[in-house]
Amino acid sequence: MENIDPLGIHTGESIVVAPSQTLTDKEYNCLRSVAFKVIRRLGIIGECNIQYALDTDSSKYYIIEVNPRLSRSSALASKATGYPLAYIAAKLSLGYSLLDIKNSITRLTACYEPSLDYCVVKIPRWDLRKFPMVDDKLGSSMKSVGEVMSISRSFEEAFQKALRMANDNILGFFGTDKNYKSTQDELINPNNDRINKIANSFYSGQYDVEEMYRLTRIDKWYLKKMWKIIEMQKNLELIGGDEKISVELLYRAKRIGFSDFQISKMINRSENYIRDLRSEYSIKPVVKQLDTVAAEYPCFTNYLYLTYNGSLL
Repeated sequence: MENIDPLGIHTGESIVVAPSQTLTDKEYNCLRSVAFKVIRRLGIIGECNIQYALDTDSSKYYIIEVNPRLSRSSALASKATGYPLAYIAAKLSLGYSLLDIKNSITRLTACYEPSLDYCVVKIPRWDLRKFPMVDDKLGSSMKSVGEVMSISRSFEEAFQKALRMANDNILGFFGTDKNYKSTQDELINPNNDRINKIANSFYSGQYDVEEMYRLTRIDKWYLKKMWKIIEMQKNLELIGGDEKISVELLYRAKRIGFSDFQISKMINRSENYIRDLRSEYSIKPVVKQLDTVAAEYPCFTNYLYLTYNGSLL
């Protein structure tokens, strides 16, 4: 898993993406090999998670911590991959071999390493309004009270779905103020509202991807995806009067996670209008369950996915 935020922000306060999207094969295999050496050196049997700090410019890395226990990240990893870590760790602690244990989801031996062909995004949820004196700046101490997890075939859709689940008042990654101006300190030292600040900074044109990277140190890959969402919002807002959204534009908007309500707000139409238009264009949601082929493809899990036109998103 990979944190979107740079080093200095607690994992529980950060947006987490699985599998990692920005690591090269060389970096991934290096960290994977180090993990095996660490747990063998420490003699760990069972569950363990290791957190790294990686400098992508020099490939220098540091081990922040080694947790030979189950944590909230372990539960997220189990749900995201369909690999029941707690169950298998308990069996290993009792002396069973991986060859003897079956993955209760895929029905195959636990030796298979999870392989994901979808994207999982975890977003924390805060409730700092109950504590008016608390500092809302994010750092190495965790202040979030929960988290949500979203699954999709693209980062953009999983990201927007997770934002909507984390807060009922948020439509997604959505610009609301064309005249918005944020201070550099707000982006360098983020608080629990940092995503909305980034969205509005892109929406108003105050910063581009390069400038936002310099301030936030969020990887450019993620910032480019966020920029892409805001560009789609601007394209939809150009549609006015009785002009009809083209099938290509609507399909692209749905593919990157825009909800019907979100689109209706941008073009000043009703949500029912967007639903009827989708029906006219045959862009209909389809639910697919992937564990029916788990015996043949062990990477598949028992999660449900929303698709359009039968194409898995």
